[in-house]
Amino acid sequence: DDDVLFAYDCSTAAEKSQESKGEDGQPADKGSDTILASTFSKSGSYFALTDDSKRLILFRTKPWQCLSVRTVVRRCTALTFTASEEKLLVADKSGDVYSFSVLEPQGCGKLELGHLSMLLDVAVSPDDCYVLTADRDEKIRVSWAAAPHSIESFWPSLFPSSTSGAGSLAASVHLRCCAPLQRFAASRITYRSQDGCVALLCDCIPAVYVFQLDAARQQLVYRQRLTFRHRVWDIAFEEGRGLWVLQDHREAPLVLCRPVGAGPRSPSHLASVSVPSCTGVAGVDVGFSGLYKATFDNVTAYLRKKEERLQKRRQNPAAGPNGQAKKMKPGEASLRC
Repeated sequence: DDDVLFAYDCSTAAEKSQESKGEDGQPADKGSDTILASTFSKSGSYFALTDDSKRLILFRTKPWQCLSVRTVVRRCTALTFTASEEKLLVADKSGDVYSFSVLEPQGCGKLELGHLSMLLDVAVSPDDCYVLTADRDEKIRVSWAAAPHSIESFWPSLFPSSTSGAGSLAASVHLRCCAPLQRFAASRITYRSQDGCVALLCDCIPAVYVFQLDAARQQLVYRQRLTFRHRVWDIAFEEGRGLWVLQDHREAPLVLCRPVGAGPRSPSHLASVSVPSCTGVAGVDVGFSGLYKATFDNVTAYLRKKEERLQKRRQNPAAGPNGQAKKMKPGEASLRC
């Protein structure tokens, strides 16, 4: 029944990752049951999630049923289904992408490709020909799905070095170059093919930026900014309804932004409508604070101590490097004269 709420407790999942040992031989962190990533298939027939205990759980949604609980090698950062919904791609913190079969829910994972740094996202082109990956070092790679070792495109930093059919990733590059947004990391980008609407969520900003994709001119046109009273965790378009917004608010975590005042092909504006029948958890840190480059000032203390040593030497020239009086060797005074 579609009207019945389906609830699943990850802590009761059957399979957990085997206890592994760290470099010192001690048992590694077992993790918790916190959900790290989740995704729906394109048709909505499947749903997958992965938690902090390195479990990958696959569901069927019509009706809701848990199909399998499998183990991943490393904690995951992103999930995505292929367009054919035959495979589930998993990106982990070590920079690898594994594929898991959907048709064979108990099958083991297969290593597809890897990066040198932690992966932040993975996507698949609509024709299942390309696998798109983005890592922590601001590099975007487009690989052939049939042969992932063959790289079609590679975009270092913010500037694409070659072109392909990856229009969504090109849009993300242009969004990063917008002046009001360059100080913050883009945590989520979602696209609605019905009217070419692109929504962007930035880390630590309680707002969603809406753009219009101009395919002919290959650029994004700014349309509006949706502001919220609470921190926004995630956004996603639902065809025919609008933009779903998940915010850090216990009483009303879900907000539906519906298009208003739009024609069949004209750009529309979104108006927020709360969903009061849903409750959630507030105060959970899901930001990208751990991904920002941190700088440490260890030079000031060194210069201060060095200046103190120089001051002591000026006051007592006969003192050695450690502040102690230097002992004179026999006959050294006469040699200096």
